[in-house]
Amino acid sequence: MVSRIDRKQVVDTALRLLNEVGLDGLTLRGIAKELNVQAPALYWHFKNKQELLDEMATEMTRRMTGSPEDGGLGAGPHDGTWQETLLDSCRRVRRELLGYRDGAKVFSGTRMTDGTAAAGALEFLMTCLTGAGFTLDAAAQAWWTAYNFTVAVVIEEQSVHPVPGQREIRDPAYDLPERERQLGPEFPLAAQAGQVMFGDLERSFEAGLRIVVAGIEAVLGPEARG
Repeated sequence: MVSRIDRKQVVDTALRLLNEVGLDGLTLRGIAKELNVQAPALYWHFKNKQELLDEMATEMTRRMTGSPEDGGLGAGPHDGTWQETLLDSCRRVRRELLGYRDGAKVFSGTRMTDGTAAAGALEFLMTCLTGAGFTLDAAAQAWWTAYNFTVAVVIEEQSVHPVPGQREIRDPAYDLPERERQLGPEFPLAAQAGQVMFGDLERSFEAGLRIVVAGIEAVLGPEARG
């Protein structure tokens, strides 16, 4: 017996359903229902949910990296500064992950099922950074640091705004006036700090990313070795 659905159909359906139900609500049974098949049909392709999440993350990576013609990660001009390239690459990662509900949680901690999915983009970044004077070791550390900062911030960001594309929807747990009301009398500075951490998340991401890039320049950059 051969399944009448293929892996790509399952993954595409899972990514679409993810936006409706979130990571906790995503089940193989629910995906099978969307595909109008019995749940065992999915086990031809994925033994369990973790295997499916690995393939979903890999597909997200393919879409994120894409090709230079599609404007994917690594599509930036080689004549830009390394700082601009690193900033732009992190912005692209964030933008792609925000397109999926719980996208950063799906993406983090999963294993790529296709080792070449991100290779082209990584090659571009390493070429850019080593061309600017970084050692390969420093270039890899620079990208790994900026990348992990970006994914971690998006995990927090998607806790505040769980529905993709609907920034007006905020999880009640991040009601800033209520937070200030509860903390203000005893912890006034902590209450005010919440505005920075959970208020304008776009501004907060940009500020944090520039701090990371400045740190990379100071610690790992070509001038730091001079």
